[in-house]
Amino acid sequence: MGEKIYGLLGRKLGHSWSVPIHRALGCQGYRLLEVEPEDLPAFLSRGDLGGLNVTIPYKREVMPYCAAIDPGAAEIGSVNTLVPGVDGKLRGYNTDLRGFLTMARRAGVSFAGKKVVVLGSGGASLTVQAAVKGEGAREVVVISRKGPDSYENLERHRDAQILVNATPVGMWPGEKARPVELRRLPGLQAVLDLIYNPLRTSLLLQAQELGIPCSGGLPMLVDQAAAAAELFFGRPVTGEKTEEILTGLWQDRANLVLVGMPGSGKTTVGRALAQLTGRALLDLDSEIVRRAGRPIPEIFQTEGEEAFRELEQQALEEAASGRNGWIIATGGGAVLRRENREAMRRSGRVYFLTRELALLPTEGRPLSRQGDLEKMYQARLPLYTAAADQRVANDTAPEETAQRIWRDFCAHSGD
Repeated sequence: MGEKIYGLLGRKLGHSWSVPIHRALGCQGYRLLEVEPEDLPAFLSRGDLGGLNVTIPYKREVMPYCAAIDPGAAEIGSVNTLVPGVDGKLRGYNTDLRGFLTMARRAGVSFAGKKVVVLGSGGASLTVQAAVKGEGAREVVVISRKGPDSYENLERHRDAQILVNATPVGMWPGEKARPVELRRLPGLQAVLDLIYNPLRTSLLLQAQELGIPCSGGLPMLVDQAAAAAELFFGRPVTGEKTEEILTGLWQDRANLVLVGMPGSGKTTVGRALAQLTGRALLDLDSEIVRRAGRPIPEIFQTEGEEAFRELEQQALEEAASGRNGWIIATGGGAVLRRENREAMRRSGRVYFLTRELALLPTEGRPLSRQGDLEKMYQARLPLYTAAADQRVANDTAPEETAQRIWRDFCAHSGD
């Protein structure tokens, strides 16, 4: 018999980051396995399966094909890992439960005695329900599109203390979507979102805005993969290894975004960062010029600021959504639109570059030349602050500023 097949079984897998994780765990042949529902029986009857992870929409559908199911997975009613036994017949397991609890503990979230609202009623939701009940949750409420507890009557659970999103709402490429408005649950103490692409969903962005502790699904993804690899190959994976993979994946996938006043050095520092890290640099103003086929002052003069802002928003959203691991140097006014600030934060870590106003050049910058820089700065300061994860003074050589930013970026990998 030829080489065994290892991979992620699902229907649409363009969002998945499982391949680099499993290859880092030592499974070099791991791949994405997109299978249509009508082809599922024939695929699962193959004799060359080595080990599979299972995702939407097959976590329950694969169970009838298992000769045996781990008691924990059977109790949950959802299987996300398949391993053939010595007889070649499939055994079903659920490693998502361990991954979810690791994610919660890493975020400092305890379910004991808490009221937990779970969004969604699919396979992922079943795992979450089992996990939080096992951890002593006082009450678990499942919100679905229909039934007694639905999105329409969510206010019935205003006293909920923890919210878990177990739906795909907010996942790339639909990352602008948010499953619920968090202000409808004023008692929330934590928000957990199983989605990992984008790194920060729109739900998590709102949680951060409201000051609610939260976590995305990347730690869960890595830890459940480690548990699956242990089942595939019969050898343990240390916590240090999973943290190493988590950090490396975050650094590889997260964009590094620079914001700040016009002339604060975003492009120059961006170039220094690109040279330091080997990452690609996207200068947003240059991208707009390329798309429009004319310089920015001309766009302002002939079409006005609003037309420029439309071009800017389109370019930034496409850059933030379609690129991973880039350096993005924005224009000085990119923070003016909420949509832009959210796009930046969804894709990675944002740095606010500051510089003395007297040192800011104005040549070729329409708004800087027309107005009072101090007035512009005071108006934009709350927006720069809202967009940024970290503020960095660009008061030394660009190379030194770049080094400070990169050290901070690496220190917060996996956050």
